[in-house]
Amino acid sequence: QVQLVESGGGLVQAGGSLRLSCAASGRASRSNVMGWLRQAPGKERDLVAEITWNVGRPNYADSVKGRFTISRDKAKNTVSLQMNNVKPEDAAVYYCASRYFNGGYNIWGQGTQVTVSS
Repeated sequence: QVQLVESGGGLVQAGGSLRLSCAASGRASRSNVMGWLRQAPGKERDLVAEITWNVGRPNYADSVKGRFTISRDKAKNTVSLQMNNVKPEDAAVYYCASRYFNGGYNIWGQGTQVTVSS
């Protein structure tokens, strides 16, 4: 039973833009919070941005504030991450994930690779 499916990764030039999308279904679509996390080689998986399903309140990592925008479409059960002014350090595998309030992320997508050329 597929619950989170990411799309939109790929190669982007430094300074360019990329948009990631995540389609949620099943139990994932009934979670309270949706997030994008990323993991670069040799590094831990870190939160990039998250948003509450109901109110749409976003939260961003300091490293992406002002450059990335997370949004959700409740009607389509999708969450997107608009990445602008992409930097080489943004290169990573990006994961869509969901959680309930006061819980950790427990449903994950398969991940999508973002590669940044300088």
